[in-house]
Amino acid sequence: MGPEVFIVMTIFGAVFGVFYLFFSTRNKERLALIEKGADASIFMSKRQKNAPMWRMFILNLAVLLMGIGAGILLAIIIQTIFNVTSEALFPGIIFLTAGTGLLIGFKMTKDLENN
Repeated sequence: MGPEVFIVMTIFGAVFGVFYLFFSTRNKERLALIEKGADASIFMSKRQKNAPMWRMFILNLAVLLMGIGAGILLAIIIQTIFNVTSEALFPGIIFLTAGTGLLIGFKMTKDLENN
């Protein structure tokens, strides 16, 4: 058994632990509120007229991928024009434009929810 198995087991255990704690804590909170006399209808999520979750996910994914593509293109242009041979150029520009894309996607999602 190599170290890869332990890494996978650790990741699985961490994900399981987070979900277990989330759901068990939520259940205990709800039971305590019901015990104190709160109406159980407060736990039912009322869907407002928001954009569907899959549209927001697709929008953010599309803007992220466009940011990554723009980063690769920008890094190639910088490498060609300025003759830069640094190995940090591509990851740096890609992460910078991907982060910018995520920020733009967040703003677009916020506008989509408001309309």
